[in-house]
Amino acid sequence: MSTSAQYASAPNVGSAILTTADISLTAPTTVGTIVSAGASGTRIDYIEVQGVATTVASLINLFIYDGTTYILWNQVPVIAVTSSTTAPAFAAYLSSNGNSNIMPLTLPTGYSLRATTSVTQTGVRVTAYGGDF
Repeated sequence: MSTSAQYASAPNVGSAILTTADISLTAPTTVGTIVSAGASGTRIDYIEVQGVATTVASLINLFIYDGTTYILWNQVPVIAVTSSTTAPAFAAYLSSNGNSNIMPLTLPTGYSLRATTSVTQTGVRVTAYGGDF
């Protein structure tokens, strides 16, 4: 255990667009890698789930992956939205401010944050914002 405070020293931002359905909550095969932990670990403070076109009702499953095993960490419901030039696309957010029971998320070295969609989509982008220790 560290005897002094540890702060993120380098930004770590990553994202993936999810289009193909994968309903497994234990061993998904169609997975988007959102962010991989840095050499000394990574702290994620903000996750954005953004429809990039029309969305259908579904779930975005967020996993912590240790290199061998997928651990379901959280699920974000997606609502059906027909986006247009006057109607905004679907969006949802997880943050340290609004979700203090689950955020920030700290990933050890060798771990990554990954995501799947439970229903085939035109496109849902999941982006994580954080920093490496």
